[in-house]
Amino acid sequence: MKALSARQPARALWLNDCVELTKPRITLMVVITTAVGMSMAAPGMALASSPLLVAATLGGTWMLAAGASALNMWWERDADARMRRTGSRPLAAGRLVPEVALSLGIGLAIGGTAILSLLVNTTTAVLGTLTLASYVAVYTPLKRVTEWSTLVGAVPGAIPPMMGWAAVTGGLEAPAWALFAILFLWQMPHFYAIAWLYKDDYAAGGFRTIAVVDPEGSRVARQTVAFTVLLVLASLSTLALGVSGMLYGIGALALGLGFLRAARLFAERRSASAARRLMLFSVFYLPGLLGLLVVDRMLL
Repeated sequence: MKALSARQPARALWLNDCVELTKPRITLMVVITTAVGMSMAAPGMALASSPLLVAATLGGTWMLAAGASALNMWWERDADARMRRTGSRPLAAGRLVPEVALSLGIGLAIGGTAILSLLVNTTTAVLGTLTLASYVAVYTPLKRVTEWSTLVGAVPGAIPPMMGWAAVTGGLEAPAWALFAILFLWQMPHFYAIAWLYKDDYAAGGFRTIAVVDPEGSRVARQTVAFTVLLVLASLSTLALGVSGMLYGIGALALGLGFLRAARLFAERRSASAARRLMLFSVFYLPGLLGLLVVDRMLL
């Protein structure tokens, strides 16, 4: 009985580590942005009549995102072990063997692709495959080569709402691209703030983030403000496309001006506290903006 009771906590810890491989918070954000894309394509209660489509789209997307995260951890396990912020991850800390992450990542990726192909449509499956491939096979190795990897990595992070739109419509109309632009541009100031906060850690891990190659921070500051300005403009593009109204427009402008203020403060001070404030505001900004977009779309 004692041996059995000892195995149960060990099994629970093993399962927790397997869940951690999927980066649950990032994966949840991917699923939420996919759901936003679906809601924008079919506002109101239109999706209620298609529960299988909703479940297959969100489930398949979750599997692809979780698989990509596990493969990313497998690829970067040695670098993670050299950084304080990632040293406790399952592979970096030696709690799991690399083969577990590799098998889990491949299995989830295959399963997610199959679900999207068979139960949703080809366009969504292709977008999902592109997301996986660009994140794992392009962005992940580029992080050690060039600072511009952040731009490349923002592409797979911005595709999920397009997947949601394509799942409903089968195509990629202008509003889907507007959602892509919002997600793509949001990631830049968000990740620049993180890169500044952990630049020493990234340097120890061998990653060439912009904060590592520009330690004085002049280019970091300029690009943070520039991408935030572009984000504010992109967030208002849905008004011109007719998929949002004045309620969203007013809220988006208010959120955007707040974001821009935080970006300018970071650009001026280039301090850890200003970077942390920018990062926290970016975390608040995205769900606030997307929530406004969905609610406003339902009211149109």
